[in-house]
Amino acid sequence: MEEKKKDDIIAEDLRRDVPYSVYRDMAIRYENTVRRFIRAILVAIALLVGSNLAWLWVFNQYDFTSETYTIEGQDSANANYLESGTEGVINNGE
Repeated sequence: MEEKKKDDIIAEDLRRDVPYSVYRDMAIRYENTVRRFIRAILVAIALLVGSNLAWLWVFNQYDFTSETYTIEGQDSANANYLESGTEGVINNGE
């Protein structure tokens, strides 16, 4: 005869002491909890992917190129260029 493990003996005692209807209700509750947990994880993953895609879409709306200016002063001296519409940004040229 096989020796029974301690956990098996405890599980058998519990099955004998707990009515089947209670056991069935607890099993159904456990299954529902697991389903809700899985749904919550899937929703969290979907929201994470969606927010990352939204961020990439917004980030790619901007044009991050720089403009190069060639500025020559009078008599080969240094010159400054004041950009209009950028709140007074001064580009110093040589």
